[in-house]
Amino acid sequence: MKNIKINFSRLNKRFILVLMMLCFMALHCFAQDQKFYIFLCFGQSNMEGHARIEPQDTTVNSRFQVMEAVDCPNLHREKGKWYTAVPPLCRCTTGLTPVDYFGRALLLHLPKDVKVGVINVAVGGCKIELFDKNNYKDYADSVPVWMKNMIKQYDGNPYGRLVEIAKIAQKYGVIKGILLHQGESNTGDENWPTKVKGVYDNLLKDLHLNAASVPLIAGEVVNADQGGICASMNTIIDKLPQTIPTAHVVSSKGCSVWKDHLHFDAAGYRKFGERYATTMLPLLEYKANEKGSLKK
Repeated sequence: MKNIKINFSRLNKRFILVLMMLCFMALHCFAQDQKFYIFLCFGQSNMEGHARIEPQDTTVNSRFQVMEAVDCPNLHREKGKWYTAVPPLCRCTTGLTPVDYFGRALLLHLPKDVKVGVINVAVGGCKIELFDKNNYKDYADSVPVWMKNMIKQYDGNPYGRLVEIAKIAQKYGVIKGILLHQGESNTGDENWPTKVKGVYDNLLKDLHLNAASVPLIAGEVVNADQGGICASMNTIIDKLPQTIPTAHVVSSKGCSVWKDHLHFDAAGYRKFGERYATTMLPLLEYKANEKGSLKK
């Protein structure tokens, strides 16, 4: 009888331990806000942000948040923490990006109790190979010193940093989409869609996401109507949905540009960001009527 009591005692301890673990998991799940929509953003210089930030860009609704991917003492921001999404949204001294007005435009059409959060990891001048989970180092070792210095801010692995910060963000909200702007450095590369698919598939796998509920939104490079020097890449970018069924392409036509005809200017980024939002909105099952009220 004594042995039986001891066994019951052990069972009771195990039951209590399991119960405590279930309670902890329930609390963790409860802490995740289902109305906090998070978007991962990556790419090269136009995603990084090339235009000068203007006074009108510094007033931001607090429902639009950015989780810092690097420490920025000059901005009083720390890696892995949320802040109101006042630009810059990439690194500490980058400029205006489509992400700025993507978030603002979404909030105009989402319910008042929904927040939008973004994570932006981008490196000017990089090829899509920099985000190749398995082979990024070979590419990173071959780039110019100026690019290596940017990559170094992500501990040498931008893809790894994006996943690291995204996992932290998942404790607070739900990842609803992935935004991409890249392609200039891969101009003419017919394999670009397949390479992008590799990055997208790895993000889905590493973050336990479902493609059907986490679409990829990719923007064109500066359009031919603006004299874009890499405009020929748009014919390849436009084919992305043929490789990734859950991908959607945002037109850059009519988005004004900087004098190098490679980067958008501030007005161009604002318009482009709104187009990203217009593309994403129906995928979130929301749309606005002519009066701006919501329908779902």
